[in-house]
This record gives sequence, structure tokens and C-alpha cells, in this order.
Amino acid sequence: MAKSRRNKSEQRFEQFLGNLLRIGVILATILVLLGGILYLIRHGNEAPNYQFFRGELPEFRSPSGVVISVESGRRRGIIQLGLLVLIATPVVRVACSLFTYLQQQDFTYIIVTLIVLFGLLYGLIGGYL
Repeated sequence: MAKSRRNKSEQRFEQFLGNLLRIGVILATILVLLGGILYLIRHGNEAPNYQFFRGELPEFRSPSGVVISVESGRRRGIIQLGLLVLIATPVVRVACSLFTYLQQQDFTYIIVTLIVLFGLLYGLIGGYL
């Protein structure tokens, strides 16, 4: 009976993680598509100038800058927010896994998940430290 209950619990957890990833990707797709359509409506007739390299604008170099850009109604900010959601989705998945392993007191998976989570977070924000 305990094994059956654990299998159902594991199945629900796996289903939750699958739905989390699915919703994250769908939300990111909607944001990028919406931002792209709005951007093309506004700038679709402009010819790009590829003679000079222009780096990313400073407001798009941090998550807070992207949020401020979206709040001010910038179309590229919506695209960048979609990309941030896409990048954050697997990080949130690993964090949810960590909380589940903490509840189960599965110390091997807690350690492995912490290593993965710290690696992901360092990769994302290590350049800002």
C-alpha cells in the first residue's frame, strides 16, 4: 500500500513538473510572439543597417531593466521578458524539485539538486557579482 501511494505521489510530482515546463514555454512563446508582432507593426518598414555593430541596450542587460522596459511599453522589452521567462522555467523546475526532496528528506537528491541549482544561478547572475 505504501509503495502504491508513493508511486502516485511521484506521478503527481512528475506531472506537476511537466505542466510547469509546458506552461513556462507557452508563456514565453506568447510573450515573444506578442512582442515580435508589436515590434514589426512599429518598425517593420525600416531597413536595418548592418554596417556597424550595436550591442544590446543597457536596459536589457539586467532583469530589472527588462521589467522597467516592459512597464514603459517598449516592444523589445516584451520580447526580452519572454526570453527571461524561457530561461527561468528550468530554474524554477529545479527549485520545485528541491522543495519536494526537502519534504521527502531525500538527502542524496537534495545535495545533487542544490549543486545543479547553484550552478544554474551562478551561470545566470555570476557576471553581475
